[in-house]
Amino acid sequence: MNLKKLTTLFAAVTISCFSFSTAFADFAYGDRGEEIVEIQKQLAVLHYNVGTVDGVFGPATEKAVKEFQAAKGLTVDGVVNDGTYRNLMNKEMPPDRYGNHAMTRTILRTAYSMLGVPYMFGGMSPGGFDCSGFVCYVFRQAGISLPRMADTQYDAVTHVNTSSLRSGDLVFFQTYAPGASHVGIYVGDGKFIHASSSKGITVSEVFTGYWGARYLGAGRVYN
Repeated sequence: MNLKKLTTLFAAVTISCFSFSTAFADFAYGDRGEEIVEIQKQLAVLHYNVGTVDGVFGPATEKAVKEFQAAKGLTVDGVVNDGTYRNLMNKEMPPDRYGNHAMTRTILRTAYSMLGVPYMFGGMSPGGFDCSGFVCYVFRQAGISLPRMADTQYDAVTHVNTSSLRSGDLVFFQTYAPGASHVGIYVGDGKFIHASSSKGITVSEVFTGYWGARYLGAGRVYN
């Protein structure tokens, strides 16, 4: 390879790596960790309602961030980027992030962006999903290929104990037949996002109610 081609390739790789790294240089829905606790505490000090200060960037925290952004004349998107962080925390964004996993953030953002999409048997696109089709679609957007059906997804994952569950893991349920017949993505706090035949893409409780009675187990797709 000549020098010109090598330089061009290096530049393309550099741009690609830069785009990936900066895409996760902010704090947003689905993030967790001590830095989220600090953001929540500061919002609460400024009298914005974040719900529980628990280190989970959930709906209440996102709403509080949007209200803060609106009050400061910032772009109202619920994402704590450099500008929002600087205005809120009175310091620069930390260069080293704690407790955030880029793959998990991609998966949760994609999953939540599909909320309300209707259920469609055999569906694998934003026009409609069934449970395993939804999981396949979300993980494919993160560059991960999964088997098509819930039972084969169950066989493909690394099984984890309930006590070890983390956001981004798959949770499986036994419904109309023995074995895994329903699947969703664990989002933390005992909840999962999935394609419900009655509600479409929605968030439900894993361990209580209808799904709790049918919980089969959980599996990890990536480390």
